[in-house]
Order: sequence, then C-alpha cells, then structure tokens
Amino acid sequence: MTNLEKVQKKTEELLTLLGVQATVSVALEEEIAQINLETDETGMLIGYHGETLEALQLILSLMLARELGEFMRVSLEIGDYRKNREDYLQHLVETTKERVLAEQQPVPLQNLKSWERRIVHLMLQDDQEVTTESEGEGRDRVLVIKPR
Repeated sequence: MTNLEKVQKKTEELLTLLGVQATVSVALEEEIAQINLETDETGMLIGYHGETLEALQLILSLMLARELGEFMRVSLEIGDYRKNREDYLQHLVETTKERVLAEQQPVPLQNLKSWERRIVHLMLQDDQEVTTESEGEGRDRVLVIKPR
C-alpha cells in the first residue's frame, strides 16, 4: 500500500469515527499530503475560525505518523475554506503593505493561525520593499510587516 493510499484510508477511518459522510481525494505536493473533503457538513468540520479543521488536521497528522513511522505534513481543505482564506490573506497583505510603506512603520497582523503566518511570510519573502517577522509566543504570536 502506498503512502497516498494510507493517507486516504486513515482519512476515511477518521470520518467514519466522526459519523461524517464525505468524498475524500488525496494528492502529494511538495511532500505535503493534500487532502480535500467534499461534504454537506462543511460548517461542522471547519468550526469557528477553522479551529475544528486545524484539530482534524493535527489528528490526521498524528494518525499518519503512527501508520507511516514518520511525520508527514498534512493540509486539509474542506469546502474551499483554505482557498478563500488565502484570497483574504492576499488582500490583507496588499493593504497592509501599502500602509507600511505610507507610514514607514511596522504593522502587526493579529490573530493569524500558524499556517496563515507561513503563507504571508511566503507571499512577501521576495518583496523588495517590506519584510516579515513573527514575534511573541503561542496564542500571542503576531506577524509584523516592516519596511526594508
């Protein structure tokens, strides 16, 4: 059984335990298991601000680590939540960058999940005008966009 087949099987097992009907599709991109769920229960699986989705992603990662004997990063997409969130982050980055350049002051972005901070870092990693930095610990961690 290939790793992708194991990811598919473990995802389906978790959904069965949760009593959720969903269509599961799995792909491997850049060593990350990309899992897409199509279901009528998107709200329940995404949860408040994506908290349930993140918890499911962590549980799947742990299940897969036990099954595979090694850690594999997992990205779980339910009802285009991540795609829509990435679109929102793109807009947020553009407006924040304009503000940073106009004021020549650092601007913190509060309340971003770790994966969202990572996306913002990647969006601006090659930018010639601004740079990013994460500050703080745990739930108080913020991403700061600064002029170069």
